[in-house]
Amino acid sequence: MPQATATDAPLAAPAVDVRDIAKSFRTGHLRPVYRPALRGLSFSIARGEIFGYLGPNGSGKTTTLKILFGLLFPDRGSATILGHPLGSRAWRYKAGYQPEHPYFYDYLTATEYLDYAGRLFGMGTTERKGRIADLLRLVNLEPVADVPLRRFSKGMIQRVGLAQALINDPELVFLDEPMSGLDPLGRRLVRRIIMDLKAAGKTVLFSTHILSDAESLCDRVALLRGGELLKVGALDQILTLDVSHLEVLVSGISEAALTGIPIRHRVRVGERLTLEVDEGRLGEVIRAIEAQSGRVLSVHPIRQSLEEFFVKEMGGAGRGEAWD
Repeated sequence: MPQATATDAPLAAPAVDVRDIAKSFRTGHLRPVYRPALRGLSFSIARGEIFGYLGPNGSGKTTTLKILFGLLFPDRGSATILGHPLGSRAWRYKAGYQPEHPYFYDYLTATEYLDYAGRLFGMGTTERKGRIADLLRLVNLEPVADVPLRRFSKGMIQRVGLAQALINDPELVFLDEPMSGLDPLGRRLVRRIIMDLKAAGKTVLFSTHILSDAESLCDRVALLRGGELLKVGALDQILTLDVSHLEVLVSGISEAALTGIPIRHRVRVGERLTLEVDEGRLGEVIRAIEAQSGRVLSVHPIRQSLEEFFVKEMGGAGRGEAWD
């Protein structure tokens, strides 16, 4: 796809388009060795979608995000961001970035730091004040807005990092492990913010090694391992390769009446029974239950989770990597 110029970025262009990006790092002094961190990545992200970038620790997620945001340079390959070439400054005013380990000036308050970030984007005084107030309210930091950042917990620092990533009301947001260090309430808050960004038409690229976050948020995901891109696609395309079993909820039938009915497992929940049934035997099971005057309340296919997918398809984490 031809690259758009800095002055003519077509809206139809993907939010992010990556082509054959590779990166190695030099290790050692006396006998230096170049360790590949990324091996020819190619993928694209449509505008308005939540794209999950998944991989174990050490798989190359942060390296990719740093390259896309211009903090590292690739050894080869190219990318366009919001229709502009990677090296262009035009898209940078329309993007936000939260690093994995945010570090801010200890003696500034949250308000002062966000004001500093707003000034870097050329925002006027009135606009900055209104935006800062909105963001502090959004990330639940209003009560500590004037407390020095050195007194913040890790989770609070993460929320300041998220606020500064949104200070310019970006079209595209890069979030590197945004749930790291957050308690359950903080994680729920960040998930809600990400969903609100999508509802507003924004594009979100976030990396994570926490599989449940991707399952609950992402339109599509990229699976990275050892610097190599293994799969890109919607979760349904990846995880419905096989349905492990069906979960059938029934009532009005005793456990004794289930004798002879081909079920794998059963669990009683109050007056109801949850049955695990092989996909090919669903019809047979339903007919047998109805013959015993039982009632089928619901049938749900149980697909494999991301974690089960990784263990089955990739044998778990790669060398030097670890899944959570």
